[in-house]
Amino acid sequence: MSPENVVAVIIDIVDSRGLSDRDEAQGEIERAFEGTPGVEPVDPLRATVGDEFQVIYATLSDALVATTSAVLALPSGVELRFGFGCGEVRSVGSRTAGPVQDGPGWWSAREAIEEAHRREDGRSPFLRSWYLSASGRGGIEERVVNAYFLSRDHIVARMTARARRVTLGLLRGDTQTQIAEAEGVTPSAISQSVQKSGAIAVVEGLRALSPGGR
Repeated sequence: MSPENVVAVIIDIVDSRGLSDRDEAQGEIERAFEGTPGVEPVDPLRATVGDEFQVIYATLSDALVATTSAVLALPSGVELRFGFGCGEVRSVGSRTAGPVQDGPGWWSAREAIEEAHRREDGRSPFLRSWYLSASGRGGIEERVVNAYFLSRDHIVARMTARARRVTLGLLRGDTQTQIAEAEGVTPSAISQSVQKSGAIAVVEGLRALSPGGR
């Protein structure tokens, strides 16, 4: 991979030692990242060392949509922590599992996931994500994205399993009627879930952060 500005994402499993079946959890995570509508990673999700995964997206918008979709698709009891780093990524070698990569994008992602963990252990126990840019430290983009993470992660942490499925359906472009049919409930029940769960804030927040704000 030639040096280029991308969004590198480091992912780890929260409290992985408490999982009854870590292999099954890893499979669930891989499935959760598959098939995000309209988003293809530059470099696909792969397990690295320990309980970590890595994936690269072309844009911040792609990274936000894909990771939010994955979080909503995960089964109860499986949680992820994310470090997002914007910057250059370059290949520095190869191994059986894939290329060895380095660069400011990965350095920023590592620093970001450590910051997410630090804040999670402090005043924001619900927080699971943080974003840093190699070229724009402290800039408006970092501040806006991290403000979204603080809100999104708090909302999602309080959602029921159904509310997460409903939010995922909205993110994928399903109508409330289609979601109601899939859930076997009335459209009114879905409408109430959308209003009470914060689903609209999660989905519309992503749209506001996408190019053109749509």
